[in-house]
Order: sequence, then structure tokens, then C-alpha cells
Amino acid sequence: MTLPENTADRTFQVDLRGLVDLLSHHLYSSPRVYLRELMQNAVDALTARHALEPAAPAGTFGIRLYADTAVVRVEDDGVGLTEADVHTFLATIGRSSKRADGIAEQRGDFIGQFGIGLLSCFLVADEIHVVSRSARTPDAPAVEWRGRGDGSYTVRTLPASARPRPGTTVTLTPRADAGEWTRPAQVRSLAEHFGSLLRHPVTFDDGKGNAVPVNPETAPWARMYPTPGARSRALAAYGEEVFGFTPLDTIELDLPAVGLRGIACVLPETVPAGRRHGHRVHVKGMLLSEQAEEILPDWAFFVRCVVDAESLRPTASREALYEDDTLAAVRDALAEKLRAWIARVAASDPDLLHRFLQAHHLSVKSLAVHDDEILRMLLPWLPFETTDGHCTLDEFARTHRTVLVTSSVEEFRQVAAIASAAGLGVVNGGYTYDRELAHRLPEIRPEVSVADLDPATLTAHLDPVDRETELAAAAYLALARDALAVFDCDVALRTFQPASAPALLVDSREARHERTRSRLAREQDGGLWGDILGALQQEAPRAQLILNQLNPLVRTAVTIDEPELARTSAEALYGQAALLSRRPLRPAESSLINRSFLDLLAHALRKDS
Repeated sequence: MTLPENTADRTFQVDLRGLVDLLSHHLYSSPRVYLRELMQNAVDALTARHALEPAAPAGTFGIRLYADTAVVRVEDDGVGLTEADVHTFLATIGRSSKRADGIAEQRGDFIGQFGIGLLSCFLVADEIHVVSRSARTPDAPAVEWRGRGDGSYTVRTLPASARPRPGTTVTLTPRADAGEWTRPAQVRSLAEHFGSLLRHPVTFDDGKGNAVPVNPETAPWARMYPTPGARSRALAAYGEEVFGFTPLDTIELDLPAVGLRGIACVLPETVPAGRRHGHRVHVKGMLLSEQAEEILPDWAFFVRCVVDAESLRPTASREALYEDDTLAAVRDALAEKLRAWIARVAASDPDLLHRFLQAHHLSVKSLAVHDDEILRMLLPWLPFETTDGHCTLDEFARTHRTVLVTSSVEEFRQVAAIASAAGLGVVNGGYTYDRELAHRLPEIRPEVSVADLDPATLTAHLDPVDRETELAAAAYLALARDALAVFDCDVALRTFQPASAPALLVDSREARHERTRSRLAREQDGGLWGDILGALQQEAPRAQLILNQLNPLVRTAVTIDEPELARTSAEALYGQAALLSRRPLRPAESSLINRSFLDLLAHALRKDS
């Protein structure tokens, strides 16, 4: 396609005020980032200066912050800018000075990569004043640049005496509405917040002549300690200072390939399922984010990390990490560090392991489902709800060579007491991961067999009554079946322990769903929906109300010769058994419980009168 002859190339017109508004509402989370961006530019300038003068001793070049009620100033001893650099980079939105000749190939050494950081200053000020002197050009003059929020700027050269040494000074005159972020105490707090782990010396002056260090110490993992115990205590103290809790343990993180170091602090309390804590991530010493979830896999919600990395890429806002192959590799490597810690604790510190599993067994279960090594190490230690109470599968398997697993919590509630009295070993498989993990027990204990609990298995362990008792109760059982037919429930008479339990309702969620589908198919008979449900329909399993002949109340009930009273007593027994199952009641069941209670109460009152 050819363009018409009268078509001419044009340049975009940029509304700087609109761009600043876009940054403040959609790129940056808060105006406070202006100071981070200024410090970041200063750090990158220092990095370039060290590349230019590699023999300079550490600490030769630094950053000085100043704030009083009138101005905020950031001064560095970095590489500085020439007049040409100022025109090229400060006046061109999106072009980074890190692309300057001679250091473009070293961009990986810099924190900032996007060339828009200086615009963040317009979040708190209407004018940015920059004075810079280049270290690349001997006897270079100082250059002054003034940029304004309306998009205009001026540049002029100053005598070298205006800035005797190379470097850059950025001065802001805050707007009245920006006092929250530019007061001296706040500037110092932000500097310490963002720059506590910077490798260059940073000082702050509040205008009273007292320059205090912002980062007086190196990161705790970079220091030397007299003993391993002293190191562990120092790392734990740092974790408590950063996160506000005393770690159950600290895990040192070190990935030399990406220049990452830090610690993972094990939370001392249970983390609610689904809640993920953010992690504190620094890049080259500068705080990037306090809520970086992406640094660890989802299952690692039992730790909070603080790390400093060299090779991770920040997003444009520099408040999150860019999702790339490097981040994925770091996430996998840190996951291996956590697995190694779990393995070490399991092998050498049973007390710590017990406290860890008490708080974080759900997290470990989620890991064990997909990690065979963790499964072998920790499955015997993980707690489960069983008919022997809360215990580990290892303890449970010592007394039960056959382990039965329920498919839901309500099924376990229905059968727990009866199964325990019958000597059956049942595990509650209704909680997240428990059923799948219980079925993997034979991988660790080959002598143990595991199977899903079938209602028939339980009823087979209930003793039948003698024929004479069965015949005597036949009339009552027939009336009870008729009364409970609306619930697709059969009624049987057995003997089982404990004798205090009058009845057991044996049902499952799958059976109830199948009965509901069958009922819908009957109601939709002849229609398209009915044909679909009919094609899916199976023989709907019935619930079973098993009456306990050992219970005195049941022995009395089966002798009732008044049909209506017999029906009411059967409904009451069904309602009581349904309540004991702890499953949600259907409206018809709630109505039955209320009605049978009132009918029995009315019968008792008539009898007394």
C-alpha cells in the first residue's frame, strides 16, 4: 500500500499533565514512590561511576538526602550528565540515561530500565530542578535543567564551581497538597523503607545539620557472626523486625546464579487456607515490593521471605516482578530450598517438626500430594481425624491393618461412633488432600491396605437380631418404611454399640444426588430435559435408617401398636439420626423434625391428662 503524496510524517503531541495523572493513578501505587525513583536514579548513577572508575574504594561515592519544610533534595556522586545528555534524556519521555554511550551494554547492572522514573516527581512538585556534572568528560561544566509540569523545560550551562565534583543534585519544591510525603520525618522514613539494604552509603539531613545514615549496616545475611547460633538468632531478629512475628525458624536463601540472598521466616501460626502472604523483595538493594507473591509457589504459604536479588526484572512501575524464565527458575529453586529445610527438620529435629506440622499441616499436605519425597518423609507424621481421634497415619496403622476412608466429613460423622465400637479403622477423608493422601499410605506402609468406606461394609459389621425379635418388630418396621418412603429411606433392625445410640442413618452425598436426579427425571417425564436425565439415571441407592435393638427407646418403639404414634416415632428417630450426621438438613427434614416433636409432645400431654 502506498501513501498519498500529500501524506507527511508527524510526531505525537504529549500532554504531560495527562501523562502524570496516568502515572499517579495507574502505574504507581502511591505518590511516595517519587523518593524511591530519585534514590534509584542515584544508585544507577553510582553504579555507572564505579564502572568508570573501578579502582575507587568502596564507600567513596554516596547519596545524600536533604529535606526541610521548603525543599526535598537528593544528591549523588554518580556519573553525572553532560549538556547533550540532558537534552537527550531528561527532555525525552521514555528514554533512559542508562542507554548512554559506553554503558548501554551494562544495563543489567541498573535497577531502572524504563526512563520514566523522573516523571514521578511531578506527583509531589510542579517543578524539577536538576544540576549535574559529568564524570566522563574532564573539566566538564555543570548543567542545569528545570522541568515543569506543563511540559516546558529550560537548560543552561553553569561554571564548574556550581558543582565542584561530578554527580547530580535533584531539588523539588513540594506542592502544598504533598506535605504528607515531603515532610522531613516522612522523607527519612521513606528513605529507610526503600533503601535499608542499598550497598552505597546513604545519609539524611533534616535541615538541622545532623546527617544520619539511612543504611548503617549491611544485610544481616551478608555479615560475619562468631557462631552459627549467633547467626541464626540475628536472622530471626531481623525477620521479627521486618514482619512483626517471631519466626518458628528461619531458612537462609542463597542462589548465586542470580545473585539472590535472603531468608524465609516460618510463620508460627496456622495460615487460613487460600490466604497468601506477600514477600519483601529488593532488587540490587532497593526495595521493590512488600507484597510480591510470585517469588514462591502457592503451596509455600507457611513462610514469608525477604530477599535481595541481582538478576530479577522489575515491571515498569518497579513495584512487582516481571514474569519471565528467570523468575520461574528462581521460584523453582526457592521451592527446593524449602523442601530441603523440611527434609532436614524431619531427619534431625522432631520437636521443631511437631510444632511446624501443628501449625502448617495443610500446607505440607498440599505439597505431599504432588511431591513423592515429601510424601515419604512426612506422611507418617501428618495428623488426620480418625475413629481413634486425631493422630498420625503411622500411629493409626499400628492398630488397623485395614484402613477405611470416608469421602466426606458428614459421612465420617455418621459412622464414626458406630465404626469405632465395631473395631473398624476409619479416616475422615472429607478434608482437603486427606482422602488422596490416606490412599497413598501403602506406599509407605506396604503391610497396610486402604479402601473407601462403603455403607455395606459398615452394615456388615452390625449384628442381626434373632428371628423372633425380627418378626415381633415387623409391623412397626413396615409402618416406619412407609412413613420414611418420601425420603427414599429403608429401615432395618440391628444390634450395635454404643447402646446409647438409638439409630444410625447410613447415606452418602452421591446417593442423595442420584436420588435427586431420579426425582427430576420423573418430574420432567416426556421432555427433552427428562430424556437427558433419564439417560443418566442409574438405580438410585436408598438411604438406610438402622435401628439399634440394644437401645431401650428402640425396644419400646417397636412394640407400639398405634399406627400414627408408630409413624411419628419412626420420623422422630430419623430426624435425630439426621441431626447426628451433621449434614445440612433439607427443608422437608427440618419440617419432619418439628412436626414429630410436636406430635410426640401432644401425645404425651394427652396421656398425662
